[in-house]
Amino acid sequence: MPSTNVKAPPQPDAALSHGLKQRHLSMIALGGVIGAGLFVGSGAGIAAAGPSIVLAYALSGVLVMLVMRMLGEMSAAYPSSGSFSAHAERAIGPWAGFTAGWSFWVLLCTAVGLEGIGAAKIVTGWLPGTPEWVWVALFMVVFCGANLAAVRNFGEFEFWFAALKVGAITLFLVLGVLAVAGVLPGTDSPGTSHLTDFLPHGGQGLVVGLLASVFAYGGLETVTIAAAESENPVQGVARAVRTAMWRIAVFYIGSMAVVVTLVPWNAPEVVTRGPYVAALDRLGIPGAGQLMNVVVLVALLSAMNANIYGSSRIAYSLVERGHGPKALGRVSGGVPRRAVLASCVFGFLCVVLSYWRPDDVFPWLLNMIGAVILVVWIIIAVSQLRLRRRLEREAPERLTVRMRAYPYLTWVALAGMAGVLVLMARQPETRVQLYSTGGMTLVLAAAGLLWQRARGRS
Repeated sequence: MPSTNVKAPPQPDAALSHGLKQRHLSMIALGGVIGAGLFVGSGAGIAAAGPSIVLAYALSGVLVMLVMRMLGEMSAAYPSSGSFSAHAERAIGPWAGFTAGWSFWVLLCTAVGLEGIGAAKIVTGWLPGTPEWVWVALFMVVFCGANLAAVRNFGEFEFWFAALKVGAITLFLVLGVLAVAGVLPGTDSPGTSHLTDFLPHGGQGLVVGLLASVFAYGGLETVTIAAAESENPVQGVARAVRTAMWRIAVFYIGSMAVVVTLVPWNAPEVVTRGPYVAALDRLGIPGAGQLMNVVVLVALLSAMNANIYGSSRIAYSLVERGHGPKALGRVSGGVPRRAVLASCVFGFLCVVLSYWRPDDVFPWLLNMIGAVILVVWIIIAVSQLRLRRRLEREAPERLTVRMRAYPYLTWVALAGMAGVLVLMARQPETRVQLYSTGGMTLVLAAAGLLWQRARGRS
């Protein structure tokens, strides 16, 4: 049975250091919302949905904001590097924490490999003839070394990565708004001419765009994991969650609106070169393609660094709660170094599989993690429903961050997640991902239940 003791003060992970400063956490929260998915994956969504991609990002953005509010409420009450996995264990039971934690660990480790491959492709475009795997290995060694040394190294990398991403997207938005308004020198405003065909492929195109937008928001959970190693975990989580709404609105929805206003949705370069490069080319900015390649490279490296950090802390928390091999829980210098190494090795193994078995094993792995984020969000919502009632009854002083209109908005979020699952089941491209993720989740849940019963008997 999950624990009902909520009267003791919240205890962050004692063995980990608290080397993240508030400036690190603030910039991680700010930059974490600007992921590689926004720069790389949004072109296919625009091609499918047309100008209605703005509506798709707005709808999925509302869902993400509700999830972040729920997660923030629990993380402020119970700061932990295990984040939603620890909350699920407390609210539902050890098997739920086991399932959420290890499925998310597989997702993050696989993403580390994918981001390394994406970054290597950009560099080999600048330096043709150099092997991709060498660059992937170099990036892996750099970020693995940074995460092995001290948590402040991760914080410094993310601080400057986030600063570059925020600066780039802000400059893009400023130039785009000036161009749309017709006050950018040398550029004629397109007005609303590119927005007239709002739903070029009807509702089906909007659905495809909606599914693409949902998965572009991945990475927001890192700030609640990092908060446990900050100087003031509760304050850091509260500040990050409370500013999530305007960050999502400005960076995602705002930039999509600028892109589809400046560039025809069916322009080939939106997919081939990326929507941001296409928009900057329309503004006649020289070297726009290479400039955005640098920004995308930074976004990929930032995500790689954050995912190594997040996966290692999730693994450490799982082991601390008795859900994995004790060897991974060893901490030295305030860092779970074995968990960092295990996450990096798994990530590099994914890279090896992409070269060795690109037609069977690697696609199977990608399908298996395709809908993990939705599984995690559902577990977050169910956990918040249960923990909120318990906190209001036994420790209301811990509710420094509150989910608005509880429990109604939580149920609205769950209905939205169920709707996304139904849409995935109806689309041939995403149906395989849904079923593969479902299979992995069931296997992990069964393993978690067996583990829970074995521990109960012992």
